[in-house]
Amino acid sequence: MFRLSCILSVMISLSSYVDCNPGPVEDIVVDRYSVPKRCIREVKNGDFVRYHYNGTFTNGTQFDSSYDRGIAFFGIVGQGRQIAGVDRGIMGMCINERRMITVPPHMAYGSQGAAETIPPDTTLVFDLLLLDVFNRADQVQTQVINTPENCTRSVLRTDFVRFHFNGSLLDGTKFDSSYDRAQTQDTLVGEGWLVSGLEQGLLGMCVGEIRSFIIPPFLAFGEKGYGKVIPPHATLLYDILLVDLHNPKDDITVEIQEVPKHCTRKSVIGDYIRYHYNGTFLNGVTFDTSYQRNSTYNTYIGLGYVISGMDQGLQGVCVGERRKITIPPHLAYGQHGAGKDIPGSAVLVFHIHVIDFHNPKDTVQVEVTFKPEHCNETSELNDVIVYRYNCSLLDGAVLFTSADYEAPQSVVLGADKVIDGLDEALAGMCVGERRTAIVPPHLGHGERGAGDVPGSAVLRFELEIISIQKGVPEGYLFVWLDESPAELFQALDMNQDSEVLLEEFSDFIKQQVAEGRGRLKPAQDPELVIGNMFKNQDRNSDGRITADELKLKVEEDTEKEKARHEEL
Repeated sequence: MFRLSCILSVMISLSSYVDCNPGPVEDIVVDRYSVPKRCIREVKNGDFVRYHYNGTFTNGTQFDSSYDRGIAFFGIVGQGRQIAGVDRGIMGMCINERRMITVPPHMAYGSQGAAETIPPDTTLVFDLLLLDVFNRADQVQTQVINTPENCTRSVLRTDFVRFHFNGSLLDGTKFDSSYDRAQTQDTLVGEGWLVSGLEQGLLGMCVGEIRSFIIPPFLAFGEKGYGKVIPPHATLLYDILLVDLHNPKDDITVEIQEVPKHCTRKSVIGDYIRYHYNGTFLNGVTFDTSYQRNSTYNTYIGLGYVISGMDQGLQGVCVGERRKITIPPHLAYGQHGAGKDIPGSAVLVFHIHVIDFHNPKDTVQVEVTFKPEHCNETSELNDVIVYRYNCSLLDGAVLFTSADYEAPQSVVLGADKVIDGLDEALAGMCVGERRTAIVPPHLGHGERGAGDVPGSAVLRFELEIISIQKGVPEGYLFVWLDESPAELFQALDMNQDSEVLLEEFSDFIKQQVAEGRGRLKPAQDPELVIGNMFKNQDRNSDGRITADELKLKVEEDTEKEKARHEEL
């Protein structure tokens, strides 16, 4: 290319000579010996340029070099700020292009030369590397590389943003990168915290969007540059990924995604709630999830046990509801973040599934789903009842069912054999009646749970009474349903021999039960119960009861209470 340029130059010179033109006999010679594949922009008249060069004579002797000074040349093209040959030879040059420009004397320093450095009538050779070019008419050049499909909000002035970036000069030299620091750039937009060109470029961006900005020097760091990394008059190239966006005036936003058909109650301050969640940043990256731990998050609402945005977002939910809660950092973990997982000034997004909630003051909620027309008696304390049941969590997960056993469940009400809430729910039922009961954890298995029952779980029971055996008060083996005989010992002493043996005693009690005048303690062997009753009355254990030994349990209790008061 250099030889062809020389030939063209000679041809121009000969043409001028033949025409007897008194003009110059030589022109500049341009050798574009290294041209980049992609030309971002070509130099034109009126542009500002920044370039490095080596200046030599035609014999190779160096007379000047910007490399030696460590400062690139900066000037405007076509305004006489540099020698005419270079002014002309740099036209059309691309960033990172290298040119060898041979400048004849009349387009350099002419017959006068330049002080002692350049003799008169000297041809000069400039080896140029173009680093930068811009024009005062330039604006920020923005190229959108990728935009997310769903963008409900974009950057406005006074917003706070977090973004990742790679920053380079126009020649490709990197000056900074947030990726290298593994930390986003966090800043307010429109408040002068950034160079004006970058603030302009960020406006209108969506979270997840990628843009490339070319910012001219007068919208960047200008004639002063920045430290040692950004030289004066440098055009800057930024590749930006917007990670986060909020405004300091933002409140939480709640998007209700699914609500169950039946919602009899919504959560309020003071309730205790169990929920699953996925926690992500605005860009969709997960920072935490309860599902991986296979355990709900459990907390009180509105009492400061969780971040304030979550405290707000969990109020007014239904059991089974799913909602998306977006929380700005000032209602989450603020500018300091939380540990290694949540950076400062991060907007948090929680996808919530409410499993259940209750209030520590809640009682058992009972709904009668079927009641027979005829109900002669209902279950009560100390009764033995046989019942069927299904026990599940409020999300429908089945925990226990009597269908898994050969026979229905049997229990004495009030005997502390089942959870308190179930004891309550089974009371007052008729045979054949069906109920649904909601039992809060403080009347169930508490905050620790039991077996397959999670801690602090609200339980749902479906109940049906199969049979009822009326019971006797605690501590009793037998109760009279009618008045007891006035002369009880005489009634027991059937052969009137002034003593009652076990056989007589047993026959008498069985007769009372058969005639409906008395009732034995249910759900136990009657012979065993009667035997224990006899032992209680046979106070000297001689196998017989006398009149002096016989006392009703009521009388015994009265005497004990009287003795206790006398001791006091």
